[in-house]
Amino acid sequence: MPLFKRPAAPGTGPSGAAEQAERRKPVYRQLYFWVLVGIALGILVGLLFPAQGSQMKWLADLFIKLVKVVIAPTIFCTVVVGIAGLGNLAKAGGLALRTLVYFTATTVVALAIGLVTVNIMRPGTGLNLSFDEADAAETIDAAATTEGGGVSGFILHVVPDSFFSAFVDGQLIQVLVLAVLVACALTMLGRRGEPAVRALDTMSHIMFGVIKIVMYVAPVGAFGGMAFTIGEYGGQVLTSLAYFMLSFYATCVLFIVLFLGLVSMATGFSLFKFLRLIRDELLIVLGTSSSESVLPRMMVKLEAAGVRKSVVGLTIPTGYSFNLDGTAIYLTMGAIFIAQATGSDVSVWTQIGLLLFMLLSSKGAAGVSGAGLVTLAASLAAFGDVIPLAGIALIVGIDRFMSEARAITNLIGNGVGTLVIARWTGGLDRERLAHVLDNPNAIDMDALMAYDAEKDAEPAGADPERGADDGAESREEEPVPAR
Repeated sequence: MPLFKRPAAPGTGPSGAAEQAERRKPVYRQLYFWVLVGIALGILVGLLFPAQGSQMKWLADLFIKLVKVVIAPTIFCTVVVGIAGLGNLAKAGGLALRTLVYFTATTVVALAIGLVTVNIMRPGTGLNLSFDEADAAETIDAAATTEGGGVSGFILHVVPDSFFSAFVDGQLIQVLVLAVLVACALTMLGRRGEPAVRALDTMSHIMFGVIKIVMYVAPVGAFGGMAFTIGEYGGQVLTSLAYFMLSFYATCVLFIVLFLGLVSMATGFSLFKFLRLIRDELLIVLGTSSSESVLPRMMVKLEAAGVRKSVVGLTIPTGYSFNLDGTAIYLTMGAIFIAQATGSDVSVWTQIGLLLFMLLSSKGAAGVSGAGLVTLAASLAAFGDVIPLAGIALIVGIDRFMSEARAITNLIGNGVGTLVIARWTGGLDRERLAHVLDNPNAIDMDALMAYDAEKDAEPAGADPERGADDGAESREEEPVPAR
């Protein structure tokens, strides 16, 4: 059964409106509808029954843990198959280099926008607060364990202690390194490595099938996360430090609409149509505060939207460690806000140094809820003589409410970045992308997330949905059956 239908040629097949109506599901069968229901019920329970609501966090944690169970093997299989499918290490190296260049550039822009905005709006000015270092002892301990000795510590952290420790510890960046090494080895083996590539491709289908099952409990996870947030902190906490929160949210919107909007326009697609395409994923992230919870879905959806599998397989997992735009904005704004609130004098040069340091420290923050706060503490520890680390206690109470904006910005940034890199490297089917953006229901996620044994059994290159515009080069780069 085809998972994607190309637009019919003029004069053939059903009309565009009829085709879209045929594919449109009732609203009650859409994932985003039930996620919204879960969020709304969570807010009601948190407001009306705060004691019970504060005990619901385990539901959100359960959903995130279920997703994390398959994230490491999914990334490993997808990256190996994607890079090995290129059939040329030079192509893989070129793709990786362009990916890192783009991610570094966008991270610098996000950090700079955060610095400029917080200096203009100055949300912490006039508070004149002071903190006892003991008040932030737990945060300091957490920062000490993640700081890792600067550049050398970061490099050592990238390499796992053993092959399996990366999977056991859930260290995605280490899994990514292992996947790249294995993919390079399989590429050098040539035809002898093809059976292993096909086996890993089959394994990735199985993992996506598991993710499809897990996604049925996404509304429950969203309900638990929202009920806990409102029940634990109370509705009045939404007004605590409101100016700083509004400043941060406004900065994230500014970054998405202006910067990512311009990047999208230059790449040839509409940002707002793209946001409509990933609305399910945005709502799941809103409910769970974790962009990691939709990583597998994003990979499947972007591939179905016309991005070459090899580009998706390398870019999306890498982005979860190297392209956290929302976290980057949070780091610079949080640091300068604490400096303003405590009356610390931070020069322009110190802020530039802070930006450069955070350019590195932000790379270790995975898309997990709460990682931004620990990363901020680790960054402030390096500038403790200028900005008191204990001041981080000022924003601990509202960090939970800022994590949604961080995660959503991270998700959108990675999605846009994948399309940009795909266009840059010639791995984007622009006709398919345009059709999917105009008709989001053209992608059947239920079918895509399932393991289709009949499809997987097709011989290499026998893809009925591949058009003439994909060319022989694309067929050579996909030696294993594509989803």
